[in-house]
Amino acid sequence: MRRDEHDEALNGSDVEGLERRVEKLAKINAVLMDRVERSMDQQGNAFSLFQTAIGLDAKVRARTEELTAVLRRLECSNEALVEAKDEAERANLSKTRFLAAASHDLLQPLNAARLTISVLNDLQESEDARQLAGRVDQSLQMIEDLIKTLLDISKLDAGVVRPEIQSFPLDDVLDVLEASFMPQAEAKGLKLKVRRAGLLVHSDPLLLQRVLQNLVSNAVRYTATGGILIGARKRGDRCLIDVVDTGCGISEAELETMFEEFYRGAAAAKSDHAGLGLGLSIVQRTVQALGHDLEVRSRPGSGSTFRLTLDCVGHATEPIAREETERVSLDVTRGAAVVVVENDPDVLDATVRLLGSWSCATLAGSCLEEAEKAIAELGRSPDIALVDYHLDHGRTGVEVVRALRERFGADFPAVVVTGDWSPEVAADVNAAGCELLRKPTRPAELRALMTHLLGTYAGPKT
Repeated sequence: MRRDEHDEALNGSDVEGLERRVEKLAKINAVLMDRVERSMDQQGNAFSLFQTAIGLDAKVRARTEELTAVLRRLECSNEALVEAKDEAERANLSKTRFLAAASHDLLQPLNAARLTISVLNDLQESEDARQLAGRVDQSLQMIEDLIKTLLDISKLDAGVVRPEIQSFPLDDVLDVLEASFMPQAEAKGLKLKVRRAGLLVHSDPLLLQRVLQNLVSNAVRYTATGGILIGARKRGDRCLIDVVDTGCGISEAELETMFEEFYRGAAAAKSDHAGLGLGLSIVQRTVQALGHDLEVRSRPGSGSTFRLTLDCVGHATEPIAREETERVSLDVTRGAAVVVVENDPDVLDATVRLLGSWSCATLAGSCLEEAEKAIAELGRSPDIALVDYHLDHGRTGVEVVRALRERFGADFPAVVVTGDWSPEVAADVNAAGCELLRKPTRPAELRALMTHLLGTYAGPKT
């Protein structure tokens, strides 16, 4: 081979080698570039994530600071709310104490007015004059109901009504209801029947009595013809107390709203003696406080049944036998010598006049010492005592009764009259074995109670 041809062959192989190397380098470069691009992308993503994390951290810090500020404001608001709540509770309790004191002071002249109007009614000879006296008495009754209702609502709202649950004979409460509402029912030509069962129940006697008084009062008020039944019976370990009337009844729509404050149904719109629409509201709140159950069944035109369910302990150990047809004549009060101790001159005068209209001999005074002078002049032992609870110089009617019983026997009958509705007063009177009568005194209720006590009193032991 010639040299030229040899050199040309070598150059051709070198070119091919160079081309292959270039191609290989291009592939390597492509791979390197791809790695570089992927690395750059990863770095870009990492940087982007880093920036995002920084942004989120800033937002979290801002939201945290904002939430902290909100929590601080909320804490301040909670403190203000607690302080406002405490202040409201203090104001509520203060209002309750004020109403209790004011109601006692208001009930004193109201008591004198009701006793006086009763005497005035008995002195009237013309029917027109008696009707006018009756209207005045109705107005006084509305004032009395308003004062008592305001006090009850105030106590319930303030949460100061704490039931004193105990076991007691239910018949004692039924006796009070019968004595209180029999005169009203008879005045309207209605029959009032009380069905006793000699049961011991577990409740607060005063609050239970108030509940039943509201129910029976409504029954008498809204019943024009027929009558009212108050019945008690035992079912298992429970006691059922029914207040049934033959009144106008309650519609189904009214059953859902009848326990609301100031609600007066269709019957109230037609009644001349409609209440304030608070009685059933008080009933519901009191029943809830006692933990009892209350059911209502009614049909317009056919009357209503209110059923109260409470715990029954059993039967009384010594049930009192009663003849439902037996009624003691009111003439038993004629000639009775009554010790009257009352420190309010107007109430004392009205009470003496009322007892005088019943042909009673009154031995009256503003304190026991004054009454003792009249007792000494009587020449014999008195028959019964009628005393106010709150007397002058911090003395109480219970102390007066104890002094009288030391002289005339432990079973000397006594009625303590008061406008103080506190549980402490009621407990003190009950512990002394006295009958409790709330002011303003209803003459018919007072006479019925006196008749009962005089009818069972055998006289002083000699």
